[in-house]
Amino acid sequence: QVQLVESGGGLVQPGGSLRLSCAASGSIFSMKAMGWYRQAPGKQRELVAAITSGGMTTTYADSVKGRFTISRDNAKNTVYLQMNSLKSEDTAVYYCNRYPPDTGYWGQGTQVTVSS
Repeated sequence: QVQLVESGGGLVQPGGSLRLSCAASGSIFSMKAMGWYRQAPGKQRELVAAITSGGMTTTYADSVKGRFTISRDNAKNTVYLQMNSLKSEDTAVYYCNRYPPDTGYWGQGTQVTVSS
């Protein structure tokens, strides 16, 4: 059974950092580009960052460039999102999925709240 499990979210003050992890089971991860997405209240889900299957190429939303870093460990079937200099507008539920996303693979996500 294909499964994506996001973790690492929480409450952090503006300017703080968090590291999200996404553990993938099954064939969803192997040889596939992966992405982190987020959905804030009242907004559509958006791409935050993506990484190619080999990890050599990454892409970021303009709003997070220079602050977020996506990486992956193919031996562990895990993709990470290091988030630094967090802002209140980063508050959202964060999801991982293939890139482009497969609608059948959305997990529960992990809540990130940036607030003082």
